[in-house]
Amino acid sequence: MSRGKACTVDADLQKGFGNPVPELYEAAAGDDASPALARALELRSFLALAEEQVARVRDRVHADMDPDRDMGELSADKLRFDAQWLEAALEARDGYRAALGELLRTMPPPAQQARPVRTAQLRATATLPLSAARAPPRAGAARARRP
Repeated sequence: MSRGKACTVDADLQKGFGNPVPELYEAAAGDDASPALARALELRSFLALAEEQVARVRDRVHADMDPDRDMGELSADKLRFDAQWLEAALEARDGYRAALGELLRTMPPPAQQARPVRTAQLRATATLPLSAARAPPRAGAARARRP
């Protein structure tokens, strides 16, 4: 997962889950991590990658369009390809942001989030008085068949 890269939704994640993103990744590694946290961090990782792709294409287009660059190096085909790539990266980014926003909107506030409850399994034991523990002499005996 893209833990080290900053992402545009980090503040929203911190607000939604009550901890900074690095601590959320640590919590997600634990046995009692909520499914919502795991999903949110997965979406965050995808979003961080999509944002990185958007930035790479943007920077490449800016470099290609630099006023000091030789005009003979400019390629319409290359710019068309970058435009398609940028469109795909922006669509992915928008989709991940929407999915993460929906997840954060629909989950309960951090104070109300259910935590798994671990309970010890109790056994009921009882002892019967000796008189109740004895079965009648023919209890459970099969009846003899009559001809």
